[in-house]
Amino acid sequence: MRLGFLRQLLLSTGVWARATQKSNMANAVGAAASALGAVVAASEAIAAAAPTHRQCNVEITNACKKYSLCNPRMHLYSGQCVIPQSPFVDSGTSDVAVFVKTPHTACGSVGVITYDLQNNKTKKSTGKMAIMFSVPYDFNIYSNVYAVGIFDKRKECNKALYDEMMDGSPATFARKEAREPGSLIYKGGTFTIMATMSDAYQPVIKLRIFETS
Repeated sequence: MRLGFLRQLLLSTGVWARATQKSNMANAVGAAASALGAVVAASEAIAAAAPTHRQCNVEITNACKKYSLCNPRMHLYSGQCVIPQSPFVDSGTSDVAVFVKTPHTACGSVGVITYDLQNNKTKKSTGKMAIMFSVPYDFNIYSNVYAVGIFDKRKECNKALYDEMMDGSPATFARKEAREPGSLIYKGGTFTIMATMSDAYQPVIKLRIFETS
């Protein structure tokens, strides 16, 4: 199965093209919602066609009033990205990224992604939000794990960050297994992150970040 399938499907629907042609905010928001739906539908089609497929959808809502998400980075321990992070996630908008296992391998979809937290007024980054995900190939041995946190703006998105969030002692982040009940909540500085992850072979992480006060 070609990894370009998702992009081809989105382009064939014309969702992205129509979104760029809208001149008012209401139409743009509606187009963005349609695009998000198309991404989810495409990823579900891949999962249905390949029962051993491993995939992780990361859906992010930026509910911050004074901060935007920018300068996205990713480090993949296993697998690859088929729908990348948006370069900029404004206040009150959402983003989605899709990560899948490498075809014909007994490996899962595992990695970490980051965004800089940029002040809308000063245009300066004050920190870095990180999201770690681990969707294993063998559920008899491992389970879905995820973590979220806020780090110093100089923190690199690399294997060291993945190792820290996967195996380290939580300090500037929170971690849990998807099968554990309840939401994952992290509070750091002026921010609160709330997230959930489904306990499935093709899980979805839903994350919301907002100012604590």
